Amino acid sequence: MQIKKYSGEIVPFNGEALRKSLTRSGADMDQVNQVYNKVLNEIYDGISTRELYQLAFDTLKTVRASYAARYSLKKALRDLGPEGFYFEKYIAHLLQSMGYESTTGQTVQGHAVSHELDVVAYKDGKLITAECKFRNDIDARISVTTPMYYLSRFKDISNINYQFFGKQLQFHEGWLITNAYFTSDSIDFAEYYQINLLSWDYPKDNSIKKRVDKAVFYPITCLTTLSDAEEQQLLKNQLILVKDLVNNPEKLDLLNLAKNRREEVLNEAHELLNYEVEEEY
Repeated sequence: MQIKKYSGEIVPFNGEALRKSLTRSGADMDQVNQVYNKVLNEIYDGISTRELYQLAFDTLKTVRASYAARYSLKKALRDLGPEGFYFEKYIAHLLQSMGYESTTGQTVQGHAVSHELDVVAYKDGKLITAECKFRNDIDARISVTTPMYYLSRFKDISNINYQFFGKQLQFHEGWLITNAYFTSDSIDFAEYYQINLLSWDYPKDNSIKKRVDKAVFYPITCLTTLSDAEEQQLLKNQLILVKDLVNNPEKLDLLNLAKNRREEVLNEAHELLNYEVEEEY
């Protein structure tokens, strides 16, 4: 059985990878087997990864909406686009969950030129800046030219005092963060020059997907009970996280939902946050 990737590359179908992704949804083994077998009965040689994802997603949703929501995390991060503005906001919130103070959209003067900084954060006496590389493509990879370019930017703002969070501070660390992937050259370069990387799958034990599950830090775009237009309306009103919706259910008043739909949305949100993450999947 062959699968056609988003890039057009043809690869063998990997049943074990599908099982792992289904297990990560929170479904128990019987439910995983049920969904897996249904998908196997419907896939065909040459099916695209997009179609395969949609088939698994739709089948999971018939079992429980929150399973499909968790399964769709990677797509949900892409739905924070199209320009990546909300992804920067999301990363700022993620850093806050790690104990940082954070802010977005700052401009500073470097030694040579001025720089727009996506995210600035502070914790334990250390000021960091993060550049967010948002990608809409499923298989997008950040090439080595990006950390090379970022290193020059970070050098230009190093050893300068800046006023952030009520303190005079100098930048201590630079981060490159993406919802996509890094090439092996990007990782090698960043490790040598001590640039922190964070992507969908890197570092292996502390990647975005791992951090999100551990902190139950799901974006509002995960929710399957909301339409794309409804999600965008909530994002425009600075509602980025599912946990913010649970803590402030009155925000749903913006959407004028019928009572039964409102209950469906909140039930899915509560189920999503109450999931206990397995350390290995």
